[in-house]
Amino acid sequence: MCGIVGLFLKDKTLQQKLGQLLSQMLVTMRDRGPDSAGIALYGNSIATETKITIRSDEHVEEFPSLLSTVKRTISKDIRLRQKDTHAVLSIGSKKVDKMLTCLSRDFPKIRVMSIGSSIEIYKEVGLPETITRRFSIDKMTGTHGVGHTRMATESAVTTLGAHPFSTGLDQCLVHNGSLSNHNSIRRNLLHEGFRFETENDSEVAAAYLTNRMQKGATLGEALQDSLSQLDGFFTFVVGTKEGFGILRDPIACKPAVMAETERYVAFGSEYRALTALPGIDTAHIWEPEPATVYFWAT
Repeated sequence: MCGIVGLFLKDKTLQQKLGQLLSQMLVTMRDRGPDSAGIALYGNSIATETKITIRSDEHVEEFPSLLSTVKRTISKDIRLRQKDTHAVLSIGSKKVDKMLTCLSRDFPKIRVMSIGSSIEIYKEVGLPETITRRFSIDKMTGTHGVGHTRMATESAVTTLGAHPFSTGLDQCLVHNGSLSNHNSIRRNLLHEGFRFETENDSEVAAAYLTNRMQKGATLGEALQDSLSQLDGFFTFVVGTKEGFGILRDPIACKPAVMAETERYVAFGSEYRALTALPGIDTAHIWEPEPATVYFWAT
């Protein structure tokens, strides 16, 4: 099962509604995955700044302490925007390595959800409507985003095991399916310096794509390579700073539908995820082909 949604906005006038539209899409998929849910949104960026989305169960005490420590030891020019258990740190890009060292050394209970100039990830255990309400996703703006509601099959029901998974700057992946060779791929990636937070096969898929892109591949090339390297059944939706890409395995047993108008491109595990989008009645609607890479970019 699991439910996936994605929305790429061509029309800038819709950017104020990105969070609202994406939330509506994800909530319709709740019965495909009641265990956990998450959303990645891509918004405006500042060239010299990086955003680090973090999470902690002890956020009430830890986030103020972190902010105080960072201002004292790393940079006074830091902002922290808290949303429930999550917060977004905005810091000068040259200070990111020091920031990550501080987090791992002094605040080990804080987990990094994403790093990049435009990405923010919010995810928790629970139904999509609960997560979108807790983090006020419907009020967020941006250019594009992806969402996921999970039915756990490969690993425990935890916040870290929820999707999206982010393993590279401004990159994330949501996945419906199951990979049979994720343990061997994980071992190879560990040798290349990757660290994993979970036993989830989807985190391995995200890291595989990140690894390929770090070696110079485009997202399209990395997705194409995954067809021969990743065994199993899957539908991937991958977010980058520029847009999102979609790939189904050669058998394509996991459901997927797409819609495109002059104003947006939308993806859903089922058509009902798309029905509330503006102009859906006149959209070009199709099922993405097996083993075919699709990508839309700004």
